[in-house]
Amino acid sequence: MPAIEASTYVLAVDVGGTKVEAALVNDLGVVLGTSRHRAPTGARATSDELASAVSGVVLQTLASLPPEYPLVGVGIGCAGPIQLAQGAVSPLNLPVWREYPLKELVVGLVPGLPVRLRMDGLCITLAEHWVGAGQGVDNLMGMIVSTGIGGGLILGGVTASGPTGNAGHIGHIEVGGFGDPCACGGVGCIEAIASGPKTVAWARSQGFTGESGEDLAAAYAAADPIAVAAVARSGGALGQAIASAATLLDLDLVAIGGGFSNVTPDLLEFAREAIKRRVQFAYATRVRVVPSALSGDGPLIGAAALIHRAELVP
Repeated sequence: MPAIEASTYVLAVDVGGTKVEAALVNDLGVVLGTSRHRAPTGARATSDELASAVSGVVLQTLASLPPEYPLVGVGIGCAGPIQLAQGAVSPLNLPVWREYPLKELVVGLVPGLPVRLRMDGLCITLAEHWVGAGQGVDNLMGMIVSTGIGGGLILGGVTASGPTGNAGHIGHIEVGGFGDPCACGGVGCIEAIASGPKTVAWARSQGFTGESGEDLAAAYAAADPIAVAAVARSGGALGQAIASAATLLDLDLVAIGGGFSNVTPDLLEFAREAIKRRVQFAYATRVRVVPSALSGDGPLIGAAALIHRAELVP
């Protein structure tokens, strides 16, 4: 593999409901593949196990730093909600971490380096704006559709985090016509309807015998009627949530990544059809909904952008 030309690296960390991952990302937005390390997380892990997983991947990635290049900081993306001022996190899918001092943990591993923390949805939005599908677009929302659903905003060319760091958390917008209970306490939240596990769970309630998003994707490709109905239901709900966000924020673009977003390209087509129903609001229906251009690298690139593109992150 040829050497990656760069002047600086950022250590990027992505903490989610099923895994934590870390890697070095250069100032061109390229992930150094040999530096990439991951460890499982999950709802059944203890707090100490989660902390050990984060520490382990950070230290392994530090050891991968090419000696000729400086490390200029650490960026952390984490599932929300977060508390920006305290550097604490309370990921809904990691119930043992409530107001856990994640930033402090990482600071202790990289003394002397700047460390920045934001929600994972904001990180994916930064990544799309920097090197992905949102290049040149200054009013966009990035979305992750995976174990959970997250989001982030760039408005007027800069990120919108809000005072607590949770602006753009579209996963917990309630969608009309759905009564699915959500772990956050709401009813009809888009995460409770259209995340990968919840879509599979709904399909199973209708008689589907598969157990995973991959099973559902295969069944959809084979035109299984329950799988088709499940994907259409989730895609339509996503479209309703996006239409609401576009109506509120006058968005130009929504870029969607995350593992379950790849179940079929039709997922986004169902979303686009739902958006079109806002027939009297051309400023909202004009929003473009596109797949992420970054594959699985988006969350890490976005976490690195907290340092590399710091001018966009007030």
